[in-house]
Amino acid sequence: MILNGTIIKGIGGFYYVAVKKDIYECKARGKFRIDDIMPVVGDRVAIEVLPDEDYIGSIVKIYPRENLLIRPTVSNVDQAIIVFSIQQPDPNFYLLDRFLLLVEEQNLPVYICFNKIDLQDENMYIELRQHYEEIGYKVILTSTLMEEGLATLEQVMVGKTTVLAGPSGVGKSSLINQLEPKLNLKTGEISAKLRRGKHTTRHVELLPLKIGGYVVDTPGFTSLHLDHLQQEDIGYYFKEFRPYLPFCKFNHCSHIHEPSCGVKAALEQNKISVQRYNNYQMIFQEIQQQKRW
Repeated sequence: MILNGTIIKGIGGFYYVAVKKDIYECKARGKFRIDDIMPVVGDRVAIEVLPDEDYIGSIVKIYPRENLLIRPTVSNVDQAIIVFSIQQPDPNFYLLDRFLLLVEEQNLPVYICFNKIDLQDENMYIELRQHYEEIGYKVILTSTLMEEGLATLEQVMVGKTTVLAGPSGVGKSSLINQLEPKLNLKTGEISAKLRRGKHTTRHVELLPLKIGGYVVDTPGFTSLHLDHLQQEDIGYYFKEFRPYLPFCKFNHCSHIHEPSCGVKAALEQNKISVQRYNNYQMIFQEIQQQKRW
């Protein structure tokens, strides 16, 4: 019997496929390995249920993906919410821009969530929100302690498959627990020595929400690999650069060394954030260095 479902979890070569309210434990057919295609969480698949076995099957087909995030590896998501804390750990804006870059590459709607706002002065996080909203991002401010912003967070997640991404220790699992207490996800502590979060989520998993849809709980990352990207595309993924790209003299302008660059002109006119531009330069040079190797 052939059934269609969605992979909600993968561990040790086993894939757990949701077919309506039932979960089937499946292995992938060998043909996928031959074709160099590996199933990932979020894939819509066809499974063949094994005779005389309860909820055991094989993945026989992977349907075309609408999108695929590399880190975290998950497919067919509707939107991303990138979570950073205001403090404990302090926000790393270079890392935040790397997350935004990967989401922009997949052309996904994205929200930035600044969590733990109870730990910081209001002027600081209001300024942060304004900074990213001026770029064109939607920003949500949350605190699980104060139950602030949780209704807004829930509203944007209704009926959608949402990837919740961000470094360890910023409170992703705590936010999910507030929205869906029955999940009772393990939450992490902050390393007193390093002031960084300890990893609590060990694998990517689609978690069903009572409001409809799924949330993708992912392991926290302290770095993100960008080696699959082309350096000439990086400027486009910084969305505030886009209005100025047509004013660059050269088609493959790096926006670093070339004269008559629309992006650099906008930077000089304070139309582009110096911090974001500096992060762009570092990412561009990192990818350039990787390509040399």
